[in-house]
Amino acid sequence: MEEVSTNDISRIIEALKTSQGVDFSNYAFSSFRRRVVRFTEINRIRSIDILLEKIINDTSFSDKVIDSITVNVTEMFRDPSFWVMLRDYVFPVFTDKQEIRIWHAACSTGEEVYSMIILLHEAGLLQKSKIIATDLNRNVLRSAEDGMLRKNNENVNNRNYKMVCGKNDLADYYSITDCMIHLDKKLLSNVQFAQHDLTKDDAFGEFDLVLCRNVLIYFNSELQERVLSTINKSLCKGAYLAIGSKESIRWCREYYCFHEESIEEKIYKKINERKPHLY
Repeated sequence: MEEVSTNDISRIIEALKTSQGVDFSNYAFSSFRRRVVRFTEINRIRSIDILLEKIINDTSFSDKVIDSITVNVTEMFRDPSFWVMLRDYVFPVFTDKQEIRIWHAACSTGEEVYSMIILLHEAGLLQKSKIIATDLNRNVLRSAEDGMLRKNNENVNNRNYKMVCGKNDLADYYSITDCMIHLDKKLLSNVQFAQHDLTKDDAFGEFDLVLCRNVLIYFNSELQERVLSTINKSLCKGAYLAIGSKESIRWCREYYCFHEESIEEKIYKKINERKPHLY
C-alpha cells in the first residue's frame, strides 16, 4: 500500500459522504488518516483506488470503513473517579425530580450506558430515568441495544466497578454464554437507542444530563464548536454536561454558559442561556 496523501484522505471523505451521507471533513486529520491506514493494512487493500471503488459500490464495505473510523476503545466505569463524582455529587441533585432525562451522545458499544444504569439502579433512580443513547454508527448501536459485552473485558470492568465502590458484585447484573457477557435486559427497559450524527444533526430534546465523553478530541475546532452548540441547546438551565478527561470547553463560545463543577472530572453545570449576539 502506497503512502496515503492529504488528497487521498479528501477523496475518501468525499466517497463516504456520497455513499453513506456521513461527513468526516471536520474530523481531526491525523486521527482519521491513522484509522484509514490501519483499516487498509488489516484488510490488505493494495491501493486507494481499490478502497474508493469498494466504498462507492459496496454498502456493507463502507459500513466497515465507518466502523473502523468511529469505534473507540471503551470499558465499563472508565475513569472510576468520574463515576464516583457523578454518583455522589450529581445524582443527589436529581433525587426530587419526577423524571430524569439523560443523553449519552456517541455512546459507541454501550459500556458507558451500562455503567450509568447500574449506578442509577443502585441509587434508586433508574425507574424515573429516561435515557437516550445515540451514535452515528448503526452497527455499534445494535450491539449496545443487545446488551452485549466482550468477555475479555470482564476483568477490567470488574476492577473499575470495585474502584467505584459499587453496592453489589458486577456479575449480579449479567450472565455469560460462550465468549459474550449479556447484561440483564430489565436494566435496559428505560433506555432508547437511536442513530444521531453529532456533526450535523440538531438537538432533539431537553436533558438534565448529557454525557459526551472522549468524542470532541476526534474533531477539529470548527466541529467542536458546532457539537457543543447542539449540546448546549439540549441542556436546560441547571443541567449537567460531562466530557472526557483530556477534553476542555474553556476555549469555546459556549463556555460562559457553564460553571465547572469538577475541573478534574470535567463536569459542568449550565448556569446561563446562550447570548444571541455572539452567533
